Amino acid sequence: MAIIITLGAFGGKKLDEYNSFSTPVFTIILSLLSIAVALYLALKDFIYPPKK
Repeated sequence: MAIIITLGAFGGKKLDEYNSFSTPVFTIILSLLSIAVALYLALKDFIYPPKK
């Protein structure tokens, strides 16, 4: 989970630096999106564990 969220935040920061935005638009969007993806993947494995 931490790796997914870190990559999302880092990617958003780099996109904001590249586009020279005054507000961290991409950082906010990609951080929230990466949190949602990490929670989805964790809950999916918790609710439907992989078959042996």
